[in-house]
Amino acid sequence: MNNSDVKKIVNYWEKSAEHDIKTMDALFVKKRYSDSLFFGHIVLEKILKANVVKETREQAPYTHNLVFLKELVQLELEKKEVDLLDKINQFNIRARYPDLKFAFYKKCNKKFTEFYLKEIKKLYKKICQAID
Repeated sequence: MNNSDVKKIVNYWEKSAEHDIKTMDALFVKKRYSDSLFFGHIVLEKILKANVVKETREQAPYTHNLVFLKELVQLELEKKEVDLLDKINQFNIRARYPDLKFAFYKKCNKKFTEFYLKEIKKLYKKICQAID
């Protein structure tokens, strides 16, 4: 992949993640907590994919696994941050079984969601800095 293609694809992932942060925040305001966290997962997935494209100069793989995407690049995260990515992987349950969704919905109160959105935003900023 040439430099121009890499820049275009990285820009796509970055802009898409920025758009989804606004969606994540809007869903939180509307008290759609589980949906907000789902979009938090998407935000991190997209910014990690931008990082993958920048470093590997190849298309990002078709995966939603945040830890796997982090492992594809030289992104230095603390163990607790990698553990957080693993936890956030669980927020991507839209296509899973209804009983799992229901249990997740019950867990997603305002306090739970606020905590994870704050952590998602911190990780997002850190990953963005690695791209620049």
